[in-house]
Amino acid sequence: MKIYRKLSQIKILSFDLDDTLYDNKPIIKSAIAAQFDYIKKIKIWGNKWVEQGPDFWHKCRTTVQKEVPGIEQNVTLLRQTALKYGFKYIGLNEQDSQMHAHKAYKAFIDTRSQIIVKPEVLTLLKKLSKKYTLIAITNGNVDISQFSLKNSFEFLLMAGFDGPQKPAPNMFELAANKLNVSLSNILHIGDNLDSDIQGANNIGCMSCWLNEEPIKTQYKGLADIEISNILQLEKLL
Repeated sequence: MKIYRKLSQIKILSFDLDDTLYDNKPIIKSAIAAQFDYIKKIKIWGNKWVEQGPDFWHKCRTTVQKEVPGIEQNVTLLRQTALKYGFKYIGLNEQDSQMHAHKAYKAFIDTRSQIIVKPEVLTLLKKLSKKYTLIAITNGNVDISQFSLKNSFEFLLMAGFDGPQKPAPNMFELAANKLNVSLSNILHIGDNLDSDIQGANNIGCMSCWLNEEPIKTQYKGLADIEISNILQLEKLL
């Protein structure tokens, strides 16, 4: 653990979820495969979807984003709307497009929530919860009630439902208001410099960067703390 600035009193530990508390990449890959497995099995219409070519899903998403500005802030709504657009594009009526969009999304989100969190991470969270209040703030759409993190946090804030995506300040401010604490008493932990660290720094929270598998980012600011493994947070005890 590297500490780059003097820390304020930490009362709240705020966690990003995807790629912070678990490896999200294989999960997303499986969830997307489940979505398209459902689509391909639809009689007649599954073949028509496939006939649109490998870039059709990308076209659905980008078209919806152009038609509904800001929808990308809610990844759940974006996926559901893009699915419905795709089904209508290939010729389904409004009702059937809505039905199959719902079922395809369910196939996605059910698989999306089949997450296994390492036992040592769960143990760490339990230890930390005895000293700090734990919350989660995510830009994603994972349903933590479906897996082992369901009892780990005081609450979860999710972009699109509780405010725009990080680095926007809204969810950080909402968390502070809900907990009746100063933003300066919140330490937010995440793997993404652009969303997690920039967001926390800009609004006046403390920030902890999980530099485990660096990704290309634009933000050049410095986190208050840098760790290379989430288990290093045990040093906060």
